[in-house]
Amino acid sequence: MHDNHSKLMQLAINEAIKAGQNDEVPVGAALVAESGKILSLAHNSTINLSDPTAHAEILALRMAAKKLLNYRLLNTTLYVTVEPCIMCMGAIIHARVSRIVFGTNDPRWGAAGSIYNFTNDHRLNHQPEVIGGICEHECRRLIQNFFRSKRNSLLVE
Repeated sequence: MHDNHSKLMQLAINEAIKAGQNDEVPVGAALVAESGKILSLAHNSTINLSDPTAHAEILALRMAAKKLLNYRLLNTTLYVTVEPCIMCMGAIIHARVSRIVFGTNDPRWGAAGSIYNFTNDHRLNHQPEVIGGICEHECRRLIQNFFRSKRNSLLVE
């Protein structure tokens, strides 16, 4: 199963690379049905869309919901390169996504265990399964390289 998670995470990584090429924080997501069908692929687009909610996870959920004509995305797995933030986790829970597979933790905004743990809060009506650390090195490197280049460009100016 770990090999399959790695293969599907590669789809999210490819999306994250696209985000970085567009000068967006390189986060990518892939929503996959239990059957293995790819329902949606998305990457961060907050700057290009001038939309603070245009995180990869939110965009992937929106695309799949439109495709399925149902906001409840039961029996799906969301692959995302970085641990979801509070906003994204709220949407994931509302959409009833069954499982979240993420690459690297988010020590500033993580809502799947790093800072907050909404996935294990029994006051909420849904608790998705969480698997972290899939392709962790590659996912972390994308984020680190992006922010390193941002800091370096500030030093040059």
